[in-house]
Amino acid sequence: MHNLFIPFITLVLITACSNQKTAGQQSADLVLYHANIITVDPGNPHAEAVAISGTKILKAGKNDEILALAGKQTDRLDMKNATIIPGLIESHAHFMDVGYTRMKLDLTAAQTWDEIVGIVAAAVKSAEPGEWILGRGWHQEKWNRPPDQQVGGYPVHTKLSAVSPDNPVYLTHASGHAVVANANAMSLAGIKTSIPDPDGGEILRFPDGRPTGTFLENAEDLITGRYETDFSHKSPGEQERYDEKAFALAVSACLENGITTVHDAGVSFGTVDFYRKMMDAGRLSLRLYVMLGASNQWLTEKMAGYHMIGAGDNHLTVRAIKRFIDGALGSHGAWLLEPYDDLPGSYGMNTTNLADLEETAQLAEKYGFQLCTHAIGERGVRETLNIYEPFTKNKDLRWRIEHAQHIDPADLPRFASAHIIASMQTNHATSDGPWVPGRLGEKRSREGAYVWRKLLDSGAVICNGTDAPVEKINPMRNFYSAVTRRMDNGQTFYPEQAMTREEALKSYTLNGAYAAFEETIKGSVTPGKLADLTILSDDLMTVPESEIPSIRITGTMIDGRFVYQASGETE
Repeated sequence: MHNLFIPFITLVLITACSNQKTAGQQSADLVLYHANIITVDPGNPHAEAVAISGTKILKAGKNDEILALAGKQTDRLDMKNATIIPGLIESHAHFMDVGYTRMKLDLTAAQTWDEIVGIVAAAVKSAEPGEWILGRGWHQEKWNRPPDQQVGGYPVHTKLSAVSPDNPVYLTHASGHAVVANANAMSLAGIKTSIPDPDGGEILRFPDGRPTGTFLENAEDLITGRYETDFSHKSPGEQERYDEKAFALAVSACLENGITTVHDAGVSFGTVDFYRKMMDAGRLSLRLYVMLGASNQWLTEKMAGYHMIGAGDNHLTVRAIKRFIDGALGSHGAWLLEPYDDLPGSYGMNTTNLADLEETAQLAEKYGFQLCTHAIGERGVRETLNIYEPFTKNKDLRWRIEHAQHIDPADLPRFASAHIIASMQTNHATSDGPWVPGRLGEKRSREGAYVWRKLLDSGAVICNGTDAPVEKINPMRNFYSAVTRRMDNGQTFYPEQAMTREEALKSYTLNGAYAAFEETIKGSVTPGKLADLTILSDDLMTVPESEIPSIRITGTMIDGRFVYQASGETE
């Protein structure tokens, strides 16, 4: 029996004598009627009702024809004209990190470095000596004034270390591509003046060579590695409880936001083992499409044994690989064709050797894996295209470039011609927009920054996501960014590159399904597809633009069952 209590919906039991189904016609287990259903099915774009049989869509259409599919045992829900869309597909996020981040200090709202130091000082008061203090979400470009002491635009550890002498502190940039560590953490990690910069990373330093506490791109691993070593010394039970808590928080965050599938952008083999365990225990209520993040050596040894499609009744698929060719724009790590306007002489960073990435491409083709490469700068995008094209030109490999934020105009047609998917996050444009022209210059920003319109007009496929926890896992804010490109300061970021509402919804549903080879089973309200649905408080296709961010997720269905229902709704 379906769990059908939703406060804003009235359950209406229609007598068996009304709307009798035709003899031999399949009965529905559940009918949702009096609804505004945006199907994203080009053959039937709008419906008033949908019938569900088992875990699949039976039919969508007019109220009368769908109610005619109801039998004596059918549950019927009067949706009171609520808007229903296909279950939202988050095409790029870091699933476990969504949960882990909710267990760390939230630094996203901090307006100054001093405020962050104060947040850490407060946390120290309740921490045991030696306990790691973790935080995430700071972004130096979003502070209302620069730190009193800085190197390269980043804060130095001095004030942070002063308030946390007995605790290692490890604060991750909003992008995930930089960290600030205090003196205690650096000491534990063996960070000294003599330590060299790793390949694809940089340790920021004072003029005398001492580390400032800021570690960019691959240099992060110096601190992360020490934290992970210390964490590994916890008992297996402690580690498992920590991971399970993060998992539960991530599941809740997704379901509350109407997300039914997450493309998990880069996890270890151990994390896949953990997902299998959660699936076997019946705790994987949403669907995960997983990209393996591992070295070529580990991929060669293990990837064949981890390839799976639709395990657990289509709840777990592992058929993709995630690699990085560069870093992030916010940390000056995106690999550019020309130097940064605000850091002359720097072209960003190539974080994975091109020969290594070429080898990954060969492994992906050999073992039947999709290749998904993080590329943000124009040089990163171009080099990734160069590696992809010989493999993808005449094959349906659906390899992806993750982010593709800054593209040289000459490279735009190459996405469609080589059948390469642009996996983009529309909220990055409005979040980053205020400072992007300072990084790239106005001309380069206008011609190639977050150019959704140009890509779509060229015939490329764009799938959408939030990159959570880099941005909040809020699909309505993301949809708003896609169709308005309006930033928090009220200005628009090259609005000529906006999507239509139809394109934005497709990028979050059917295109996301296509980007995971799943368009035949999800992404639209179509007979035979999985009954994954998202229920909204308003019609995102017709409300005034300014009201889009206020649309609430009032229900989330997976396999024809409600896995999330909003509280506090009234009749």
